[in-house]
Amino acid sequence: MNTTTLSPTKRFIVGVQFLFVAFGATVLVPLLVGLEPATALMTAGLGTFIFHFITKGKVPIFLGSSFAFIAPIISASKQWGMPGTLAGLLGVSLVYFVMSALVKWQGKRLLDKLFPPVVIGPVIILIGLSLSSSAVDMAKSNWLLAFISLITAILVLTMGRGLLKLVPVVCGISAGYIAACCLGEVDFRPVAEASWFALPSGIAHFSLPDLSWEPLLFMIPVAIAPVIEHIGDVYVVGAVAEKDFTKDPGLHRTLLGDGLACFASAFLAGPPVTTYSEVTGAMSITKVTSPAVIRIAAGTAIVFSVIGKLSALLRSIPQSVLGGIMLLLFGTIASVGLLNLMRHKVDLNQTRNIIIIGVTLTMGIGGAVLSYGNFAISGIGLSAIVGITLNLCLPKEKEKKN
Repeated sequence: MNTTTLSPTKRFIVGVQFLFVAFGATVLVPLLVGLEPATALMTAGLGTFIFHFITKGKVPIFLGSSFAFIAPIISASKQWGMPGTLAGLLGVSLVYFVMSALVKWQGKRLLDKLFPPVVIGPVIILIGLSLSSSAVDMAKSNWLLAFISLITAILVLTMGRGLLKLVPVVCGISAGYIAACCLGEVDFRPVAEASWFALPSGIAHFSLPDLSWEPLLFMIPVAIAPVIEHIGDVYVVGAVAEKDFTKDPGLHRTLLGDGLACFASAFLAGPPVTTYSEVTGAMSITKVTSPAVIRIAAGTAIVFSVIGKLSALLRSIPQSVLGGIMLLLFGTIASVGLLNLMRHKVDLNQTRNIIIIGVTLTMGIGGAVLSYGNFAISGIGLSAIVGITLNLCLPKEKEKKN
């Protein structure tokens, strides 16, 4: 759905809804690793604008705090402190830059060879399913509130009309939040104590990262997983929007956009910002895939980051309310992966295809981890590498002649 079919008011409401979808995860990462949530919102908005500038405003992707870096940031901060860790995060952008150059050099041939549908399909499924445990963890703190949010969103999505049908997530969160207030589950003291206007600390107290090689080398291997996940996300967004963004504007541009966003975020004391599957799920539900609407979400994130009371109010939304919404969104992402396999007519009668899909899903869902010293790779990144390797090594079956 293009913005030409939406009024400015509807465009704004849907854009804010997309931010609501990404808000919980975006502020949760900095809270877990010791960074400021407002800074994460600011860098998410700025990173999204950088990404859209690099990709010529064609790709409807929102960038937010990456869960892949939670454990590495915590580990690195214990060894080198937060200034050293932020310097190490600059290494993440270097991996994106190198991958962008390789894709630019080899073009679509490299993608077709490394990431055919039989590999991308299960990776997309994993992007949704691997996040499902996070949704359940968020929801289980209060299943009643989670189900109120989930059921409301489902009812609006299936029975809503007009503008209402475009905002199932906002309706679900609103219903869950009202219920939480009635049950006394919302603490308004932080809202009352917050100032009306406050610059995020990364902006107000800007300083250059403490550059050193050790944290830089520590973080570089960690970036492999989100780079591979980025490729899967681009395919997911393309499937939802029914466009091939690997051709136009090109995967080399999307990789470069993510890399530059991570680079800027590290300098502003924020967590790495990468493509966000949560917003992709919301696009799949609402059928709104306009990049302009995503930029509204990015601009809203920046505004929220400097309005202290508004940020505090949003942070008061119980995790269970957000978890109920995530149960719906992450499932839709997995279904897009199934649709990808069906659309490309992947032959499941071929033994090699069954092996690739089966092993990729089993390792991803099972939580396989490969580690050596300080290097570790797991989840989607490891599963994608295994899937790519199997696809390159397993012999292709000859077509049977009638």
